[in-house]
Amino acid sequence: MRYLDRLQPLALLVMRLALGAVMLGHGYHKVFGGLKHHAQFVASLGLPAWTGYLSSCAEFFGGILLLIGLFTRLAALAICIDLSVAIAKVHFHNGLMGNGGYEFPLALAALAFALIFFGGGAIALDHIRAPGAAPKSK
Repeated sequence: MRYLDRLQPLALLVMRLALGAVMLGHGYHKVFGGLKHHAQFVASLGLPAWTGYLSSCAEFFGGILLLIGLFTRLAALAICIDLSVAIAKVHFHNGLMGNGGYEFPLALAALAFALIFFGGGAIALDHIRAPGAAPKSK
């Protein structure tokens, strides 16, 4: 199974593209359609309203950064925190699989968590920006 190690950059690309596309889609509607409404919703959860603006930007711009593979670890960290708060404050009381449950945000948070530690891989602008920073396979 050692030959599968050569496909790790492709796996990281797929992870980045999947998570980036979903987060960009979720963030787009907040940034360009209801930024103030999202901030009010976040404030109704007992959090400061400014964190609504922060979460919208994390989703939208973090999604863009993941898609192009730039500052992947930082974008994944912001998205992981955003999704963790969403699970705790919005989805958790609905259960894992219930209507509005935390199944989907948990899967996205797991992707983001993995990208924090693995980075964008060889098929990312991060690799071009700092080619020696990526860990090498044995």
